[in-house]
Amino acid sequence: MSRILSSSPAVIDFSQRSLYISALSIAFNPTFWNIVARREYHHKTLTHLFNHRSQLACYALALTIFSLGLFRDALFERALRHQPTHPLLTQPLVPYVAYTLLALGNILVLSSTWALGITGTYLGDYFGFLMDEPVTSFPFNITGAPMYYGSTMSFVGTALLYGRPAGLVLAGEVLAVYLVALSYEDPFTSEIYAKRERERRAGKKTE
Repeated sequence: MSRILSSSPAVIDFSQRSLYISALSIAFNPTFWNIVARREYHHKTLTHLFNHRSQLACYALALTIFSLGLFRDALFERALRHQPTHPLLTQPLVPYVAYTLLALGNILVLSSTWALGITGTYLGDYFGFLMDEPVTSFPFNITGAPMYYGSTMSFVGTALLYGRPAGLVLAGEVLAVYLVALSYEDPFTSEIYAKRERERRAGKKTE
């Protein structure tokens, strides 16, 4: 029995350095943008860096976040290439599930970006670019965080497409760090808009 267990192939190859690099990059991205965005809100760090041009600073952060996302995705795919496949993930139906998840995930991400615009997507409210009304059209009538759930679906789809169990574990990490990020972002963003409403009401009283 011990010989059988010792000779069975590993589901995840924990000796691969690329696995840990990918995991670190997944955790780093939302941590980075939350820290930078909060510093911008409280201290106008990026706005000062860009000579008090807050819109340019917001676009620079958007480009940085987008680039970090591409880099994270490349590290994820590199990690998958170094991991073993599993027979259950190489069944004929798996690619169809994978492409469906990839398609749906990208629809959620792209449609939410279209609905919010660049500043709405990339933390513009931390720079003072607040929306007049909450967006309730698709995909926000399905979920309050379509970009995060759409991105997670794309990670799961990619893991299935490669047939690597390690990819599913990393996709689980993606969901976990997004949920943690939401637990910080949602209350903070709500307070930003609540503060605007308080200031509007105070302004009306003084008129």
